[in-house]
Amino acid sequence: MSGGLTEHRFTSNEAATAALAEAILGRLSAAIAERGVASLIVSGGKSPVPLFARLRVAALDWSKVWITLADERWVEPTSPDSNERLLLEHLLRDAAAAARFVPLKSASGQVADGLVASSAALAAIPRPFDVVVLGMGEDGHTASLFPGTEGLAAALAPDNPAALAAITPLTAPHPRITLTLAALLDARCVMLPLAGATKLAVYRRARVEPDPLAWPISAVLTQTRTAVEIWLAD
Repeated sequence: MSGGLTEHRFTSNEAATAALAEAILGRLSAAIAERGVASLIVSGGKSPVPLFARLRVAALDWSKVWITLADERWVEPTSPDSNERLLLEHLLRDAAAAARFVPLKSASGQVADGLVASSAALAAIPRPFDVVVLGMGEDGHTASLFPGTEGLAAALAPDNPAALAAITPLTAPHPRITLTLAALLDARCVMLPLAGATKLAVYRRARVEPDPLAWPISAVLTQTRTAVEIWLAD
């Protein structure tokens, strides 16, 4: 793996989503051809839903694709706030229903108590991951690496041996489980789609004024370990 940041610019979110889906499918298809399996890490929220709609109907041998989340709210999978539920409704359907999905939420009542079981489940996925698709909030968070939270510095440490961390955001509901920065960057490629003037401004600031504790996304943007592709839509 090698670092470097590449920007792809589009005049519409629809065009960016179509190109992103094609790029992801190309990398997954190549991974299956070369290694027999592929792995895809995705983010939750409303923004990826159009992307999921394109991916799930694609002609790919999904039975050879491992899928998990970059982060999860510590809620039951039946909760409307669950990213697992979001994937079941919008990605793990049609052709993509054959994929091997690994949930991050375990049966434990507290995140800290569930880290061992969740880490064991995550370890089944071959690494490095082939594609990690991240999102970014207007506060500069990515996955559930939120600024100002306890444990953020450890979760962002590039040499952290732990793949998962427990995070309780100050500005968002629910305790979370999230892949650490080291785990997210244990990938052949990280892809970050961004749309809208507000997020583009945050993205540019995080690159010009890199401060991972203030803008956690800057830890992804300024590292040199893993290639990062930015998909920008005005």
